[in-house]
Amino acid sequence: MVKLNKIYTRTGDDGTTGLVDGSRCPKHAARMEAIGAVDEANSSIGLAVVALAGSDHADALVRIQNDLFDLGADLATPGADFAPSEMVLRMVQAQVDWLESAIDALNANVPPLTSFILPGGSEAAARTHIARATVRRAERAMTALSAAEPVNPAALAYINRLSDFLFVQARAINAAGSGDVLWVPGQNR
Repeated sequence: MVKLNKIYTRTGDDGTTGLVDGSRCPKHAARMEAIGAVDEANSSIGLAVVALAGSDHADALVRIQNDLFDLGADLATPGADFAPSEMVLRMVQAQVDWLESAIDALNANVPPLTSFILPGGSEAAARTHIARATVRRAERAMTALSAAEPVNPAALAYINRLSDFLFVQARAINAAGSGDVLWVPGQNR
């Protein structure tokens, strides 16, 4: 259970931040870049939730927002032991599996792509595309971290699948793909 009575602690005034294991790292470290990018992605998804309030799409995104907090906790726990425990929160394959099932369910109701699509259509779909692009940035930050330090493979799979989910969800929001805006190559030459 998290309980925060005081938001500022002054412990980060030296440019470091605390990790789950009690260690500290610079706020500009690759680990903190990844955690911050995941937080930014979560905020972008929150903006999409507002546009989709009361829908199954919003419910799925709120579930994902909770998973992204789990992902942030996972990233804030250095080390190579990725087994979850009562004291250590780690991403697990079941979270990836849920995303894959959700992608398949959404994709079953949209026609196959015949062109690349532009991020847009409805406002809700456009917000979902922004969230997708932000998730891609988080994925780049996480893979950069994984080049230097161990990162949970389930966490990497989750963030990769999440951008796919958001892409398909944006298409589903756009009237099952009929509201997609198609790219016209070389249109303005």
